[in-house]
Amino acid sequence: MRKLLTWYAQYYNRRHRRTGHLFENRYKSILCDEETYLLALVRYIHLNPVRAKVVKTMKGLDGYPWSGHRMIVAREKNPWMDCDHVLGQFAGTKGKAIREYRRFVQEGLGEGRNPMLTGGGLIRSQGGWSQVLALRRREEKEPSDERILRGGDFVDRVLQEAEEQQLRQMKIRRKGKGIEDIIQEECRKRKVSEQELRRGSRRSRVSEARAVIAYRSKEELGVSGAEIARYLGVNTSSINRTLARMEELIVK
Repeated sequence: MRKLLTWYAQYYNRRHRRTGHLFENRYKSILCDEETYLLALVRYIHLNPVRAKVVKTMKGLDGYPWSGHRMIVAREKNPWMDCDHVLGQFAGTKGKAIREYRRFVQEGLGEGRNPMLTGGGLIRSQGGWSQVLALRRREEKEPSDERILRGGDFVDRVLQEAEEQQLRQMKIRRKGKGIEDIIQEECRKRKVSEQELRRGSRRSRVSEARAVIAYRSKEELGVSGAEIARYLGVNTSSINRTLARMEELIVK
């Protein structure tokens, strides 16, 4: 996105024989504190036209052309926009997911500006997280901007945990360990067949194995929910819910 905006600004300046910034602020990506912040943030962003009084109703928002909301509710299609990840948080079928998502957005129509959803203390990224971690190892400090959704304490904790986890995952991957190895280990330990596991069986022992495999794959290897889902033969939203439950149990 940053490259796209830069290239467009350069093209526009050449075409109109001008110099300087074209966009008021630079592109930002935000790291959410918790999984639940994702949906709250999606709703908050897509309700911007309502807060700005550009549109007043859900019907108006559904037809608003300058928002991703229009694509999520299937009023328009853009091949470059991934709507399935958001819809997958609501239901397994697209029609039901759209209805649940739309109801969720409608519940936020009366909300005003929420400073908790506009970012907070983040150590500036110098070309990605690897650069941020490198700066931290050299004990260099960076000014904060708004790319992590929470305060400075959370930022500090994220960086420390990210560095430790990255190093741990890197060591495991260097040994050649992958998801298949974790699947074999857990199936053998719990006396579950890999075939039954991948067929989506809901038998308690199989579900337990699937949950542990998903959690270990994420924690030990840093694998995404979508990739875990592909290996286990289930949908991404199911894996994300499983990971959330596992994390809650471990925290307790």
